[in-house]
Amino acid sequence: MSYSQKRKLTNSIIFIVLLIGAVAMIAPLLWMLSTSLKEKQDVFALPPIWIPEVFQFSNYTAIWEAGPLLSGIQNSLIVAVSVTVIGTFTSSIAAFAFAKLRFPHKGKLFLALLTSIMIPYPTLMIPQFMMFSKLGWVDTLLPLIIPGLFGNVFMIFFLRQYLLSVPDAIIEAAKIDGSSYFRLYSSITFPLIKPAVAAQLILWFMGIWNDYLAPIIYLNSPENQTLQLVIANFNATYAIQTDYPLIMAASIVALLPVLIVFLIFQKQIIESVAISGVKG
Repeated sequence: MSYSQKRKLTNSIIFIVLLIGAVAMIAPLLWMLSTSLKEKQDVFALPPIWIPEVFQFSNYTAIWEAGPLLSGIQNSLIVAVSVTVIGTFTSSIAAFAFAKLRFPHKGKLFLALLTSIMIPYPTLMIPQFMMFSKLGWVDTLLPLIIPGLFGNVFMIFFLRQYLLSVPDAIIEAAKIDGSSYFRLYSSITFPLIKPAVAAQLILWFMGIWNDYLAPIIYLNSPENQTLQLVIANFNATYAIQTDYPLIMAASIVALLPVLIVFLIFQKQIIESVAISGVKG
């Protein structure tokens, strides 16, 4: 077997393996979409029905009356947008400081920041709940928003590592020209790290949007619940009635904001991966 034949065979095997992986990953999403357009009795049909004979778009209108879905979306958007926008700003400033500025004990402070990642969240749940309870923040969105406004340790670490590859000569030249520290960040540093920021922003947005543990600890009233709690209540209520099309329709609606954010930032994410590969 010649070299070209071996290469074609290897590429064919890789393609088949990747195709199987892609099908395994996208099949559940397609089944969720298909189920959301079915009638209840078609969900358990054998052989499975992938394309319904009649699309039941009424499932998407029924979900708005079946639970506080709209308020759940609004609450999730308030939490996710406020935390990711302000938190990304504070995280990028912190990363800039740790990467390019000189101040006492910088290494020790950064090490202490990384050490906080190693603390398991369950050990913090009770102290945090007691603190927020004394502040009167329980059953409000504040416990979900305020901590995130001060930044994300993973984002700080990632952006700092990204900034270390930026030549210090650029920063020093700007200092000689009389640029302030904030101008160094806003005019020079931030444009260079926008692809990395976009990649981290979408990952953080997805994490906050899909978060279930923190909202279930602090939120009780239906009008204050985030979308994931509303979806969980849908599961508890309508799974007993085997009304899976309604549950899947609500899940599709919950998926749309994350998909929209990805479509907006996909160019920056791909650029971030490409640039990281070149620099590595």
